[in-house]
Amino acid sequence: MVLGASADSMASHEKFAAKYQFPFPLLSDPDASVCTAYGVYKEKSMYGKKYMGIERTTYVIDPEGKIARVYPKVKVEGHAQKVLSDLQAE
Repeated sequence: MVLGASADSMASHEKFAAKYQFPFPLLSDPDASVCTAYGVYKEKSMYGKKYMGIERTTYVIDPEGKIARVYPKVKVEGHAQKVLSDLQAE
């Protein structure tokens, strides 16, 4: 199962999922409590301005509910193929 989570609203997720035809659920975490628990809500910086935001990260969770693999600082291009390749190799 694949899930996505961010601090965006459900309405925003619905628009995004429709636009990009996402085949999996997107979860809304408006207070960033889940993202904080996973350690991905961090201080970021853009053009010298610091702000709190989510560092795009993929977690592979095993059937027992334990984190089996972490892919930090994800770059979108090629990432899904890398994860699928790694999972198929196991």
